[in-house]
Amino acid sequence: MQEPGGPMLVEGPVEVVREDGTIARSDRPVVALCTCRRSLIFPWCDTSHRGRKRRNVPPTASERRAE
Repeated sequence: MQEPGGPMLVEGPVEVVREDGTIARSDRPVVALCTCRRSLIFPWCDTSHRGRKRRNVPPTASERRAE
């Protein structure tokens, strides 16, 4: 499940292989994965997507309508 412009919710436990090959793990029952890449705790969502525009990423259709 994914909220437009927000995180992707995944049922846990979860293992994510990062670009550098390291593995991020979470044993939580539901995990919010960052899709905007602004999270300070990437790959997990820290709600950084709220109220800020993405840097170097084209706006989504809903963001273009809001402008």
